[in-house]
Formats: sequence, C-alpha cells, structure tokens
Amino acid sequence: MKKKELKSLSHAELVSRRDELNRKYMDLRFQLVIGHVDNPLQKRNMRREIAAVNTLIRQNELSGQGNK
Repeated sequence: MKKKELKSLSHAELVSRRDELNRKYMDLRFQLVIGHVDNPLQKRNMRREIAAVNTLIRQNELSGQGNK
C-alpha cells in the first residue's frame, strides 16, 4: 500500500493491517530460512511498510484519535 492509502485508514484498520503484516513477515522469515523466497528484498520492503503503519498508529494515538 502507498502512504496516501495508509493515511486514509482508520485506527482499527491500521492495527489490523499491522497484525496482518506481522504474520506475513514471520512467514517470510521462515521461508527465507528454508530457501523458498523469490525476492529476498521483500523482507526489507515489508519491514518498512510495518514501520510506516506503526508510525501512523502512533500519530493517531498522540492526536487522540486512536483507541488506547
């Protein structure tokens, strides 16, 4: 997802997106160990997307929009 698309998501949607990305990241890490990954740069891109989602979640919490 692009950053503009992520910014339009609600707090609950961002949290669910983060959880989904974390599960995919764990699966990707296991696949890397086994050696069944086509693009090893996927790991870096996924980490960056998780960081962007975490940043937006934190911004929502600080602005008072997020549920604590």
